[in-house]
Amino acid sequence: MARLSLNINNTLSLILIIVQILAIFAKNDNNLGLTKDYYKKTCPRFEDIVDQHVTIKQQETPSTAAAVVRVFFHDCMVDGCDASTLIASSTFNPKAERDADINLSLPGDAFDLVTRIKTALELECPGTVSCIDILAISTRNLVKMTGGPFYEILLGRKDGLVSEASRVKGNMALPNMTMTQIIDQFKSKGFTIQEMVALVGAHTIGFSHCKEFSNRIFHYNSGQPIDPKMNPNYADGLRKLCANYTKDPTMAAFNDVITPGKFDNMYYRNLQRGLGLLSTDQAMYDDPRTKNIVELYASNETAFFNDFAKAMEKVSLFRIKGDKDGEVRHRCDHFNNV
Repeated sequence: MARLSLNINNTLSLILIIVQILAIFAKNDNNLGLTKDYYKKTCPRFEDIVDQHVTIKQQETPSTAAAVVRVFFHDCMVDGCDASTLIASSTFNPKAERDADINLSLPGDAFDLVTRIKTALELECPGTVSCIDILAISTRNLVKMTGGPFYEILLGRKDGLVSEASRVKGNMALPNMTMTQIIDQFKSKGFTIQEMVALVGAHTIGFSHCKEFSNRIFHYNSGQPIDPKMNPNYADGLRKLCANYTKDPTMAAFNDVITPGKFDNMYYRNLQRGLGLLSTDQAMYDDPRTKNIVELYASNETAFFNDFAKAMEKVSLFRIKGDKDGEVRHRCDHFNNV
């Protein structure tokens, strides 16, 4: 009987230890105390102010949605979601993240929107709302505003304390990458192939500069200037549009030629027709690891929206910062200590 009692006590002790360990993991999984109503008491008008400025900016400049989505993704994929891409270079930080080569083309409308919102919030509730929370919820709202899915955004992230252009390389997909390289890059950050395909669907809005796809329409190879996987009429139109791209690097084309301003599944349907703009886009329809997913999303917009929403929630929690390694910036383009 004594032995039985001892075994029960040992078992209970073991269970208690396991429960404590699980509690620690649960706390970590709660992402540093993030909640949906994080600013309910400290800045109750937070979401109203964000909504107001997002709506005005999108009405003024319809390309804002794509701009903000792109900046958010570029930010999160380098050292996590911490607004490091918003930092401007300075004497104290000579080459910040946004000055990395791949970030030089990031649209100014995204930075402008965040600045507008941050300025309004600093007047309403000084030193309370982080720049990365502003960027995260603005991205969600703009996706929804342009026709895409709603998804939950937990709040309470802190802004990062590091922003260096040298940290960007190897963290963002490039137009000349193979599908294997892109899959491996996403996998290294904990994203599945399906999540990758869903996230790339954000290309349904926005544009790409001609230099990013010029090899497909001007010099695909020595015997064939145009990529044969591209619809011939589409390629001809792009050749005319981008004829002077070497003289004017700002020249660009919509990623989705059919419904460029609407967040829908047309991007995937375009890939089936040879209307993918970037070589990496079209490669998703050719690769057996991703083709079935492209076909699913092309035929089922609900499936795309559901998977995109889940993937964006996951992105928004990627390597976020807390009080120990972050701060709430007074200005989104400068650290507080400079």
